[in-house]
Amino acid sequence: MLKDLSKYDNLGSPQYFFELFNAISSSEILWTATDIQQLFFNKLIGGQRIFDGCVDLAIRIEVLKINEKNNISINENLTAFLNSQKQLSDRIIEYLFLALKDDDNFHNIFSSQHISYDIIYHTIQINNSAFGFIYSNFKQLLLDFEVLKLHPSPELKKYIINSRYKKIFDKVILPEIKKRNIGIDDLRKSLEQKQIYGEEAEKFVLKFEKNRLNNKEGIDWVAEYSIAEGYDISSFDTEESESNDRFIEVKSYAGKIPYFYWSRNEMDVSRIKGNQYYLYLVNRDEMNIENYCPQIIKNPYFEVLNNEVWNKQVETYKIEKRD
Repeated sequence: MLKDLSKYDNLGSPQYFFELFNAISSSEILWTATDIQQLFFNKLIGGQRIFDGCVDLAIRIEVLKINEKNNISINENLTAFLNSQKQLSDRIIEYLFLALKDDDNFHNIFSSQHISYDIIYHTIQINNSAFGFIYSNFKQLLLDFEVLKLHPSPELKKYIINSRYKKIFDKVILPEIKKRNIGIDDLRKSLEQKQIYGEEAEKFVLKFEKNRLNNKEGIDWVAEYSIAEGYDISSFDTEESESNDRFIEVKSYAGKIPYFYWSRNEMDVSRIKGNQYYLYLVNRDEMNIENYCPQIIKNPYFEVLNNEVWNKQVETYKIEKRD
């Protein structure tokens, strides 16, 4: 869908759709695309006079309906929200996300390559470069609807997801992002099982941390959105901590002897964060036992790599040809 819409200059704004929907609702005539074009001819809305892709988008995401005679009407499920621009905007974004959840180009934009988690603002952030030139109209649509906001640190050249839309993003889009991260090769079933184990352990630690800190606000499941941060959960050392100062990598295992696999990125982040980085080793055989406590290792870059208690094995090598 996004590829087809990329040919347009403007996909609409909250004010545009609010005026359009109320005009259609308050009129007894049967509307066509030509009638809508005439309604907004040479009209300035939000600094724009061109509204070439708005109706096409609205029909594609089914907030507007078109019949065999090319008459256009409002989706009846939206008529209750015509008194509030904000409420109507929220419903339009919900329909937009539902329509895009299977769109490959959307998921190329909102992929692990471009998104990460901002632990300061407790939301998803996305690189400006994710949209490129071809989808700049879609980026502008998200900005106009305030789905995206400029990152408070402009030098990062990122946007953050408005917390107002985070729930619908989590419900509709996030499961598809996770599914696509797994891949479709011969190891899919194995990877799916590993992902299930990992998510179960991360959820356990998330609950463990909330209990440890008496439900302190700001404990974030970072790995739910990004697997590139080098840790899974951002938490706090104590209830008095004013900012996130405990970064937790969760590893699950089965059996009596703890073991885990550590990526190069996780090791690097552990080295950088030092005493603020923790490994939580969760035994899958015991995690459902009441009052079970995982093994917690502070500063594992030092405590594991420099400790003979732990055996280290190299599972893979990077092989690079010399110049």
